[in-house]
Amino acid sequence: MCHGIETSAELQPLLHKSTVVVIGPGLGQDDWARALLNTVLESEKNCVVDADALNLLAQCPHYRGNWLLTPHPGEAARLLGCANSEIASNRYAAVGELQRRFGGVCVLKGSGSLVADGNGLAVCPVGNPGMASGGMGDVLAGVCGALLAQGLFISDAAKLAVYVHAAAADEAASRHGERGLLAADLLSPIRQLLNQ
Repeated sequence: MCHGIETSAELQPLLHKSTVVVIGPGLGQDDWARALLNTVLESEKNCVVDADALNLLAQCPHYRGNWLLTPHPGEAARLLGCANSEIASNRYAAVGELQRRFGGVCVLKGSGSLVADGNGLAVCPVGNPGMASGGMGDVLAGVCGALLAQGLFISDAAKLAVYVHAAAADEAASRHGERGLLAADLLSPIRQLLNQ
C-alpha cells in the first residue's frame, strides 16, 4: 500500500496500476515535488489536485478536463493571481474563473463550499466552523479520489464528496462539539454516510 520513491521515474509503474491519483497533501514545493506533479500530469490519469500541488500549479498553470481541484481561498487566490479579499468578496465568480482557467471540476472550500463543473454551480448546504482545522482538506481530497476510483463522474464525485465530508463533520460536531474537531473525527461518519 505504501511505496517510497526518490525519483519521478519510480512513480511510473505505480501510475500504470492506478486509475486515479490524489496529489498534493504533504507533497512540498521543491524540485522533487515538481517532478512528481509533472509526471502525474503527463500520465493523463484522472486526478485530484490539492494542497502543495495547487501551489505548484499556480506557478506553472495547466489546463485539463479530467481533474478535480480543491483549493481553499488562499490557494484559490494564488491560482488566480489575486488577493484573498477578492476571493472572499465574490466566491461564485472565483470558483467559476478557476474552472474556466484550469478546466475539470473545481471545489472552492469554505463555508458553503462551491463546486463548479463548467455546466453549473453547486453549493454545499451543510458543514460547520469546526472544519477549519488541519487535515480536513486532505480528508476531502481522499474522499474525492475514492469516489472517482469507484467509477463516479468527476462532477458527481466532487459534489458527493463535498456533501458527505461536510455532513460527517456535522455528525461529529453534534456528538462532541465543534471546538477541537479533528479530521480523523470524520472517518467513521463518512463511512456510515457512504454506506447508507
